[in-house]
Amino acid sequence: MAEPVIRPRQNDDLPSCVRVLAAVHRAGGYPAVWPTEPERWLTPRELIGGWVAVDGPAVLGHVALTRAKPGLAAAAGLPAEQLAAVARLFVDVSARRTGLACALLDRAVQAATEGGCRPVLEVASDAAGAIALYERAGWRHLGTAPGGWLTAAGQPAVVRTYLGPA
Repeated sequence: MAEPVIRPRQNDDLPSCVRVLAAVHRAGGYPAVWPTEPERWLTPRELIGGWVAVDGPAVLGHVALTRAKPGLAAAAGLPAEQLAAVARLFVDVSARRTGLACALLDRAVQAATEGGCRPVLEVASDAAGAIALYERAGWRHLGTAPGGWLTAAGQPAVVRTYLGPA
């Protein structure tokens, strides 16, 4: 595999992103509940930008940056307009443990800071791999709260909120 390239996501990338997301969902349960319209889920109304990691024509990973919602801003203790939320971060099972998730996270953080915002995110409390990634990258855990949805096991989700490094 050549060195993957991280570039802005294009509309033509969405079907490949959905295929990778489906494989990630089957392998590890992310997202916890499969979206009815996965392409729309990858393109939320609050979207600021999206990036993909590609190796030639193959999409290997994805990350999005969105405007922060009021609840996330309250957890961060900052006005929503000063925040940008990292979201929809996933890497194909075949490309895990290669540094790709960290590179995608770095790209989203760069976009947030270039836009004058502090990065923030929420992650399911049972997502040990993702939590380890964020903590290794210097993100600060702000708190834990109900997620507002049910997990695949039918239990109320619990999320951890993180503020990105300054």
